[in-house]
Amino acid sequence: MRVMVLVKATKDSEAGLMPSTELFEAMGKFNEELISAGILLAGDGLKPSAKGKRVAFDGPGRTVIDGPFAETRELVAGFWLWEVKDLAEAVEWVKRCPNPMPGPSEIEIRPLYEMADFEEAMTPEVSELHDRNREKVASR
Repeated sequence: MRVMVLVKATKDSEAGLMPSTELFEAMGKFNEELISAGILLAGDGLKPSAKGKRVAFDGPGRTVIDGPFAETRELVAGFWLWEVKDLAEAVEWVKRCPNPMPGPSEIEIRPLYEMADFEEAMTPEVSELHDRNREKVASR
């Protein structure tokens, strides 16, 4: 099962406060463990929302909204994409993670949809389209 592991933003991360050398080292070692275990597929930190934009959709209309965005605790400061056997394994790995922020913080774990979850909506043509797209991404 694939899961997205989301490091929630804090006032410090939204202010652009950079992690300490000790935290960078601890996270590097944690990522090495994830790689050695065959779990880590991708991961990175995100710049503060002040550097981002949102696009709001309303029917055919599109509105661009500049950051920063309110509700810091609802924002994401970083992510990992993991392949685990189940959600319980992901929780155990997150519990081993160094605290990603200088103070209190949260990490959210969300399972990804797999193509089998959309079986009822999948026609052979739609399935083939998605297979081609995955192959193109994998070959880059």
